Amino acid sequence: MAKGAAILGNTLQGNAMTAAGTDKSLLLLDVTPMSLSIETVGGVATRLIERNSTIPTRYSKIFTTAAPYQTSVEINVLQGERPMAKDNKSIGKFKLKGIKRVMAGVPQIEVTFDIDANGIIKVSAKDLETGKSQEIVVTANDRMSDAEVEQAMRDAQQYASIDNLRKEALEVLGEAQSLLVKTEQAVKSAGKQIDKAEKKQIKKDSADLQKKISKMKVDKVTEEQLNELRQSKAQLEASSAELRNRYGENTNFE
Repeated sequence: MAKGAAILGNTLQGNAMTAAGTDKSLLLLDVTPMSLSIETVGGVATRLIERNSTIPTRYSKIFTTAAPYQTSVEINVLQGERPMAKDNKSIGKFKLKGIKRVMAGVPQIEVTFDIDANGIIKVSAKDLETGKSQEIVVTANDRMSDAEVEQAMRDAQQYASIDNLRKEALEVLGEAQSLLVKTEQAVKSAGKQIDKAEKKQIKKDSADLQKKISKMKVDKVTEEQLNELRQSKAQLEASSAELRNRYGENTNFE
């Protein structure tokens, strides 16, 4: 252990070690034992740092609010490999307050994971509009033990097929919700120029897709439900394709 620490310290100072009898440099880098995520809408574990990422490392991602006039967000920091928050370990929570009262989806909240060479994790959240920020530091005592890491890996393998289905469901749900917003904006942009029969069909298909979305629970999703959602999404894509091509450029959704 002492030799390893000496090699690592030397490496971090920018000095390479050479393996005996060769001219090859010996590089030892510590890595994150499990992925790091935060909980987002629907109880999803949205990953920011992948398992086995070399440290030190830093990564930021922009999020937004889920409800109108939301003035605070809770950041639930997770460690684990599974797609749903409840199936991972919560290693820290904090609240970012003082967000400007605006419609959902408008605020820009930058979440940053910063892991130093000692494995200490700093998680921060910053409202890019107001400049308000909050952060926590996660130490080794807060994170998974070696035994918990091993169990988490076994669980990830055991429930791989279920988790893959959940990942697919999350992807299709996101695409379906995006399609609904784009279609609604295109209908508004078209105004009275849209054919009545076309508008009626689009509204029918939109309502059907919205119904499928509202009924789906990702943590309990079945293959049949996912296929039904895909079919409804495909139907709306077909009926609204021409309209979105004509008026989609007027939307600012993306």
